Amino acid sequence: MNNDQFSRTRLLFGEEALLRFQRARVAVLGLGGVGSYAVEALARSGIGFLRLVDFDRVNISNLNRQLPALHSTLGRLKTEVMQERIRDINPECVVEIYSGFFSQEVQDELLEGVDFVLDAIDSLGPKAGLLEQVFRRKIPVIACLGAASRFDPSRIELADIAQTHTCPLARKLRKYLHRRGIESGIPVIYSTEPPISQFPPAAGTEEEWGESRGRIRGTLGSSSYLPAIVGLWAASYILRQLASSERINPDKK
Repeated sequence: MNNDQFSRTRLLFGEEALLRFQRARVAVLGLGGVGSYAVEALARSGIGFLRLVDFDRVNISNLNRQLPALHSTLGRLKTEVMQERIRDINPECVVEIYSGFFSQEVQDELLEGVDFVLDAIDSLGPKAGLLEQVFRRKIPVIACLGAASRFDPSRIELADIAQTHTCPLARKLRKYLHRRGIESGIPVIYSTEPPISQFPPAAGTEEEWGESRGRIRGTLGSSSYLPAIVGLWAASYILRQLASSERINPDKK
């Protein structure tokens, strides 16, 4: 590895932490406005293995907030665009991609061997299923909640899921997890800003947080900056946890 590339990271975190980053295996699920910025921050910090999961392709409405979204990448899979981008940033980083949904059928494969999970999924069903699985498996995680329909970055907080309030997605997640005996122990980044009112969804749609049982989600407004801030905060959480954790052994082969 070209150590000069990470000289500023080493000066801040220290040599041992940089070694931990290089040996860490992180899975990022969701490569939208939140997940794409988190992935890039992790790659630029020297994380040695990234597993990227997203089903979607770049479309024109992504251009206001997502790193993989360029006019030159329209129609391409977000996983493939981000894989190429990371390799250009840090050629030594091993990047695995899965261009599909997180589901029970693939959960073992996607969670195998990872040291940390970053949840940036915006659909309630897959998100709740992922968080239940990482909790049961005792895999460290940071979950990112709703970043759309909000303006104010000063209202973003880090808290345990049990301490969240105001955020509709947090409320739905708490309800789901409570039914499965999970009341706390999942750190989340969320906003205490009430979501702004949206235009009424089109006829026949229901504005839900992506419960994929035949419902079509209403479109939510978003900014260029707030999802990015949430994603960068999530990346910082992972890096700080890895730097201080005994879980990531600098001598691991």
